[in-house]
Amino acid sequence: MDRAQRCSEPVTAQHLESLLRGYFDACNAGDAQTVKACLTPDAVHYFPANERYGPWKGAKEIAENWAAVAKQSKAHWTIDALLVDCKKAEAVVEWTQFRTKSGKLLRGVDWYVFDRESGLIAEVRAYYAADEHRGQAVHELGGFAYAKRGYPMPPRKTGAAAE
Repeated sequence: MDRAQRCSEPVTAQHLESLLRGYFDACNAGDAQTVKACLTPDAVHYFPANERYGPWKGAKEIAENWAAVAKQSKAHWTIDALLVDCKKAEAVVEWTQFRTKSGKLLRGVDWYVFDRESGLIAEVRAYYAADEHRGQAVHELGGFAYAKRGYPMPPRKTGAAAE
């Protein structure tokens, strides 16, 4: 679906979910052009205050930065839960980020605000499940039963490599 078709659609729950899934797919592919097409030209992506990123301002900067992150860290994101409020034109995505290059895992939530006229993402506010600590490979809520609740998990090491 091209940008002109997306923009002409009303802001429905189905549209917002489809746009977010496409945005995540584009981030995973390092596809800056498609990431940019999901965003308003003046979109802003906020990060936690202690994060080395952000805020990123503008669709072009956001798209180029996600493409670089995907390439450098070999990151891959999954959508674990998605809630949409089409009356407010907002959505929340709980995600897992696998960094295959470093073997790290990070969990968090993004709050999305959409432009009502275009139906595109105007603002992203990223919240991590836990601060990223140096030397720690997994960043998630302590004591939360991720595996039992069906969340994606890093591959288990088997045999001699696990010891």
